[in-house]
Amino acid sequence: MSTTPAPSSASPAPLPALTLGPHSRRLGRIAVVATFGGLLFGYDTGVVNGALDSLGRSFGLTPVTEGAVVSAILVGAAVGAFFVGRVSDAIGRRPTIRALAVLFFVAALVCVVSATWEVLAAARCLLGVAVGGASVTVPVFLAELAPTEQRGGLVSRNELAIVSGQLAAFTINAVIGSVWGQHDEVWRVMLSVAALPAVALFVGMLRVPESPRWLTAQGRDDEALAVLRQVRSHGRAEAELAEARLLAAQGGEAARARFRDLVSASWLRRVLVVGVGLAVAQQLTGINSIMYYGTQVLQQSGFSQSGALIANVGAGVVAVVAMVVALRVVDRVGRRTMLIVGFAGIAVFHLLIGLSSVLVPEGTTRAVVVLVFVICFVGTMQGTIGPLVWLMLSEIFPLRLRGVGTGVTVLVLWTTNFTVSLSFPVLVASVGISTTFFVFALLNVGSLVFAVTRVPETSGRSLEQLEGDLRG
Repeated sequence: MSTTPAPSSASPAPLPALTLGPHSRRLGRIAVVATFGGLLFGYDTGVVNGALDSLGRSFGLTPVTEGAVVSAILVGAAVGAFFVGRVSDAIGRRPTIRALAVLFFVAALVCVVSATWEVLAAARCLLGVAVGGASVTVPVFLAELAPTEQRGGLVSRNELAIVSGQLAAFTINAVIGSVWGQHDEVWRVMLSVAALPAVALFVGMLRVPESPRWLTAQGRDDEALAVLRQVRSHGRAEAELAEARLLAAQGGEAARARFRDLVSASWLRRVLVVGVGLAVAQQLTGINSIMYYGTQVLQQSGFSQSGALIANVGAGVVAVVAMVVALRVVDRVGRRTMLIVGFAGIAVFHLLIGLSSVLVPEGTTRAVVVLVFVICFVGTMQGTIGPLVWLMLSEIFPLRLRGVGTGVTVLVLWTTNFTVSLSFPVLVASVGISTTFFVFALLNVGSLVFAVTRVPETSGRSLEQLEGDLRG
């Protein structure tokens, strides 16, 4: 595509103010349906947390094979994130999400009937393709449907759905583990629950419209206007369509998006560096070490198996509460401010977890102190970095490169997630909990420096205005 903006004296007219009405309620219902993809994302990645003890007994897992089973989903997620973004650019966001719902359902069933840990790992890899695809497509779909003034809160609902899915997994695991925990095959029951929201996502997406900005990019302006009139007042819908048309005119002729288009101009390379940096930094917070291995971390800190399952629910509850708070402030507080506060707080709580594991004597006191700092870490992460990274990855790339751009950056995100998750149990077995969290603290200091020096502000601008600013 052309990466040099065509000269133009035209600029977007101010958008009419948002109004409440049936259109705003319709937008809310669409967001609820789409974020079932995030709910599946959260459940399928979080359910293994409480299932590992049962899996270990069933398959005789070692730290290495345990890491392989947990991280297999992330290999598939990296593949899905990279390729599904391109698919959604080609065929649309709506049919892509429907296809992902089918894949979620089929892969969940294959996981349940797995006879060996190798088959389970392969099935979780397939499930990861759906997880990675949803992680790219759903935030972009929501960003392209959302009005500028509500984009942060609407897109961040997907992250709320993710942590809600993880909380559901922790809660269901605690209940099932308390009732049937003595059975080696109880993990099959835990994994089977994921099939239900997959059905809900598929059925719900049958009545959801296509992204209006994707339709505009395909030259289907009449269809785009019809969709916008479902979720905006008529005057606002026409103004937003005019803004999207102006951007398309300024962009010139566009070819099919490819990776080389992302590095064909200096401003695009800067955007790509920011996207990749944010993706890596989010995973180096270590949040998924708690989401995947939290039960084991708490057991090593002094909790019993059943106590760790129940305590883990507390971390899930805090994650959801923090996300709700983040949704209320994300469009009022600058993105950079929240990133900086988040990385600083995370580094502090990692340091405190490590120090507690060294300085507090073994026993109930250490277990409770570590749990408190783990919960503080999870709350800080999910109240700042968690929603912001997914939101900003859906904002920073230009429309015709949005699918491939988010695909590349989320590929990096999932690859980093895989590396951290695969190595975490081995690292803990080698150097212990305290040293592991000291390493996380140091890494987050580096992320703090990156946020301060390289990340631009994206709040308060339409996607079209943001593209114009980044070009400049």
